[in-house]
Amino acid sequence: MNGGSGIKAVIFDLGNVLIDFDYGRAAARIFKFTRKTPEELLRFFFESDIPPLFEAGGISPQDFFLKVKEEIGLDLGFEDFVPIWNEIFFLSEKNDRVNEIVRNLKKRYKLAFLSNINILHLNYIRRKFPSVLNEFDYRFSSCELRFIKPQEDIYRKALSELGVKPQEAFYTDDRDELVEGAARLGIKGFVFRSPDQLLQDLAGQGVKV
Repeated sequence: MNGGSGIKAVIFDLGNVLIDFDYGRAAARIFKFTRKTPEELLRFFFESDIPPLFEAGGISPQDFFLKVKEEIGLDLGFEDFVPIWNEIFFLSEKNDRVNEIVRNLKKRYKLAFLSNINILHLNYIRRKFPSVLNEFDYRFSSCELRFIKPQEDIYRKALSELGVKPQEAFYTDDRDELVEGAARLGIKGFVFRSPDQLLQDLAGQGVKV
């Protein structure tokens, strides 16, 4: 089930590859209910240990909310917080082009997405963007696997489920360190820059689109 190259599976990151997101949207709404500025909230989202713990399935949505509430002085209830937290995702023209590539690859290769994502965001994307996720027979999320990229076990789990060797998998992600984590196992990893670059990287590995 491949196009004649050694690649049998193509694995995509989800955020900023298949679906774009902008935490600035959440920060612009949440700051009105905290003692933090939007800039401070963005630093919290990207630098605090709390969001990665949630992505790794280490805490429940309610416990995540309570930790956020305490950390940023949030004057907002859980039911009001969740939509703000979730409504950061959108489809761009870039995503549309990548998802077209996905549809073409599906004819010849096993397809998977492998994402560091928390359960609130994952469930929201399942509801909001089913047409994107439905192209994938294999769906790997950190919150369900209880591992987080670039931990080796999350890549090993994906390879095992796909039934391929590391050198038989092509992987693209917008974060260098996550591609490097995959490459250390022998996976053909490439940093996502643009749909055109993705096409070049796929062609360089003999992957037919």
